[in-house]
Amino acid sequence: MAQDTAAALKPGWALLGPAFVAAIAYVDPGNVAANVSAGATFGFLLVWVIVAANLMAGLVQYLSAKLGLVTGRSLPEVIGDQSRTPSRIAFWLQAELVAMATDLAEVVGGAIALNLIFGLPLLLGGVITGVVSLAMLVAGDRRGPRLFERVTGGLLLIIAIGFLASLVVGPPAPADVAAGLLPRFDGPESVLLATAILGATVMPHAVYLHSGLARDRHGRPESGPTRRRLLRVTRWDVGLAMLLAGTLNLAMLVVAATNLRGRDDADSIEGAHAAVGEALGPTVALLFAVGLLASGLASTSVGAYAGAMIMQGLLRVSVPVLWRRLITLAPALAILALGVDPTRALVLSQVVLSFGIPFALVPLIRLTGDRAVMGADANRPLTSALGWAVAAVIGVLNMALIYLTLR
Repeated sequence: MAQDTAAALKPGWALLGPAFVAAIAYVDPGNVAANVSAGATFGFLLVWVIVAANLMAGLVQYLSAKLGLVTGRSLPEVIGDQSRTPSRIAFWLQAELVAMATDLAEVVGGAIALNLIFGLPLLLGGVITGVVSLAMLVAGDRRGPRLFERVTGGLLLIIAIGFLASLVVGPPAPADVAAGLLPRFDGPESVLLATAILGATVMPHAVYLHSGLARDRHGRPESGPTRRRLLRVTRWDVGLAMLLAGTLNLAMLVVAATNLRGRDDADSIEGAHAAVGEALGPTVALLFAVGLLASGLASTSVGAYAGAMIMQGLLRVSVPVLWRRLITLAPALAILALGVDPTRALVLSQVVLSFGIPFALVPLIRLTGDRAVMGADANRPLTSALGWAVAAVIGVLNMALIYLTLR
């Protein structure tokens, strides 16, 4: 009750925050790789995918936050409570693979950024990224969620400056951007990149995480004016966070389409960095690299936070932060040690994430539409219908990707 009173007395802006932590997942290095590759290869063709993906993500993130506020539990906890042990373990295994794919993108991206800025070997850069993200997690664990929100929010601001600088210096033609809003593809590779953009935008671990973030920040307010106010603030929180994330994603693709299309190797992050330097100058290229570094550091911390929440909710065990970090960090370091093309690994990791989306979306939509779980705050029929439509679109795109890849 005291927490309800405190929430009622705070101004609306002071209640914002959880969605901006979740939004870090939408501007991670996997997004950079997918968006830059799409812009450099197909120009403005896939602008519509970014717009559609962010609209989908906004709905999904709000439903996740609403579940946490109304039930006082995270999505993994609710799924775990309603599943038998074999189902919980199977669900956790696929979620763990998604967490590893998430960490792959984020650690590799941080390693590439450190290589671009300081010339460090990729493997050493990956280790440094992992260590710094671990330090952020430990600090957040000891000092509480507000500190973690402030640190990730500061990094989100750095990411915004890093990627929007290119857009300001080399703005695109508005007509070209508008032409990209027409839904269409151009061969199997464009479908692959569209799926990668989708996987990098509607992130499964962010879906699991946001419910826990909202719960940890606001508790479980009783049904009534306080809960209604928090749900209203949450809609603003999600809307503003997704507007920022969508703008950054669009900026990445548009900058690549405007300045990098047709250049050799511009569809890799390293090539894009070099091309940005040639086209827009070394200062803009440095800001690009700094934004990528902030993206890697922030997103890998958020990803590890989500992984711990998933494990605790589904397996009902709490794993020490260090061991949890090492489990998801190992595949990323192995990729760097083996010398696999990092940008390609980033793009393919986002495709893996896209296949994990239905496992997060289907139970989320079902649970938030269930009056036995949500009471009077259960989804309205139109909201549930939109949610199922999002899940269907993602499923169809994934099946098309399998068909085109095998063919």
